[in-house]
Amino acid sequence: MTRPTSRDVASAAGVSQATVSLVLGGKWRGRVSERTAALVRETATTLGYRPNLAARSLRLGSTRTALLVVPALTNEFFARVYTGAARIAAEHGFGVVLYPSPDGTGPARDPFASASTALDGVIASSMAAGALDAIGDAELPLVMLDSDPTAGRAAAHVNLAMADGMRQITEHLLTLGHHRFLHLASAVDTWTFDIRAQALAALLGPHAELRTVRAPLTVADALTAMEAALAAPADRPTAVICDDDILAAGACKAARRLGLRVPDDLSVTGVDDLALATAVEPELTTVRLPAERVGEQGMTALLAVLEGTPWTAPDLPVELIVRGSSGPAPTRP
Repeated sequence: MTRPTSRDVASAAGVSQATVSLVLGGKWRGRVSERTAALVRETATTLGYRPNLAARSLRLGSTRTALLVVPALTNEFFARVYTGAARIAAEHGFGVVLYPSPDGTGPARDPFASASTALDGVIASSMAAGALDAIGDAELPLVMLDSDPTAGRAAAHVNLAMADGMRQITEHLLTLGHHRFLHLASAVDTWTFDIRAQALAALLGPHAELRTVRAPLTVADALTAMEAALAAPADRPTAVICDDDILAAGACKAARRLGLRVPDDLSVTGVDDLALATAVEPELTTVRLPAERVGEQGMTALLAVLEGTPWTAPDLPVELIVRGSSGPAPTRP
């Protein structure tokens, strides 16, 4: 079967090859109407057209490839970030290579002989400031996702409104009468988790008792940390605020092993709204993070940087999803 060409797309759509090149190359805005651009993309999809990226790279002097660096390949959040980034990349004839860096703290090793010649840019999600020093050089555009906007050499940032997410959680629990809190914090030392801790301390400081326990991001480690934290009945909190749904699942397991009922004896909340949040019983109250939107904006930001266009955007909003794991504070004798 003959592979369709841009000429075939142009003929089927009733437009010029130049128009097809503009649309599929992401250069159409201001030159081609929205309607025509949509028609060209739809026609290309119907015909199964795929741009010859090797030929285009030689012509444009670029590889049309972005590297997405994430802390873990097994975490659903980062899979969704990749999905969003890949969707926008595909619309502009780009490919996205996914690459893990341990825990987001690095150092991430250069996966290529020379990243600056193999890539057009790097997108890094939830990484520590110095984790990417070994990848490429200062000339390679870098977009940071869910990371410190004041650190590193990034050309653009995409962040979530995490402090507001913590506000939503604390207001929810305070309204339910809770005043003794435990923060089950991630042991990974990155900006995104620091922001959560800082926000909780500021929000709860004047109103409640707050204790912090750290654990690696696994259910088993969270279970161990929470069994120790809940062992003494006199010191038990009435609510546990977890940095992540995985930690929250471990907290719920620990509560059950100690004979505590969630939420009657202990409310538990998470962050992310992973599939896990509705797999546990009771289902988890959590802050939903728009992971695919993070990936979409990250790729959009990189494309803007590559075109020399300044890119800024407000933090992406997050949403508290109230489910069965949070309830009124228990009455103490």
